[in-house]
Amino acid sequence: MQNTLKRTLLLLTVMFTFTSCEVIGGIFKAGMGVGIFLVIAVIALIIFLISKIGGK
Repeated sequence: MQNTLKRTLLLLTVMFTFTSCEVIGGIFKAGMGVGIFLVIAVIALIIFLISKIGGK
C-alpha cells in the first residue's frame, strides 16, 4: 500500500512540475515577443521625432 502511495505521489509531482515548466516557457516566449515589439516601437518613435525636428 505504501509503495502505491509513493508511486502516485511521485507521478503527481512529476506531472505538476512539467506543467509548470510549460507555463513558464509560454510566459517567457510572450515576454520576448512583447519586448521585441516595444524596442521596435521606441526606435520608430525616435526616428519619427528626429524627422519632425529636422523637417522644421
